Amino acid sequence: MHSSASWPMVIIIALIVAGCAPAPTTPSVPTLAPAAVAPAAAPTATETTLPTTAPTDEPETATPVAAAPEVEPSLVPETPAAAPVICEPTPPDMLGPFYVSGAPVRDRVGEGYVLSGIVRSAQGCAPIAGAMVELWMAGPDGEYTDAYRATQYTAEDGSYRFESHAPPPYSGRPPHIHLRVSAPRYATLVTQHYPAQGGTSATFDLIIIPQTNANLQTLTVNGGAAILTP
Repeated sequence: MHSSASWPMVIIIALIVAGCAPAPTTPSVPTLAPAAVAPAAAPTATETTLPTTAPTDEPETATPVAAAPEVEPSLVPETPAAAPVICEPTPPDMLGPFYVSGAPVRDRVGEGYVLSGIVRSAQGCAPIAGAMVELWMAGPDGEYTDAYRATQYTAEDGSYRFESHAPPPYSGRPPHIHLRVSAPRYATLVTQHYPAQGGTSATFDLIIIPQTNANLQTLTVNGGAAILTP
């Protein structure tokens, strides 16, 4: 049995032993360094980023189209009809006493003077093909004979051409050439051509009048006759 004086010593020894014991340690946790994050690659020139649109539950609606405005029709003035083309008919002249039908078909009875022209319709001025042109004139001695008579038929373009000597004056009359023109459905024209003094050629168009359903009348000019429409 220990004495009471030894308890302090025991306590001191216990304290010394406790101070010499190593203090308990907390286990250390290794610290991890943050992982390196690679930077995002820049888009290339050929890449295009399209915006995305979030889908919606609403139905699509068509955009209304504005109706075309109503235009009131305008009144276009009527174009007046063109006036018909009229050629002035050739004035008639006397037949004279020396006309003989049935002259030879020819275009020359001499030389030195040429008479030519076109037979046309007074209505529309269209040339008349196949019209009969009878010509007669005095010879160089002033006498009428069959040698100076001719008959012609106009070409497709309505033309005729007659060559002769220069017409002479006779019995106080000026130089002239007689003509008689006839064609189906046209009034017969009797006229004369008067050459210019010293001339060697002339153009003499012959404009004849279409017949109508009306009765034809005869116009007497200086003792001759020309048949004209009313």
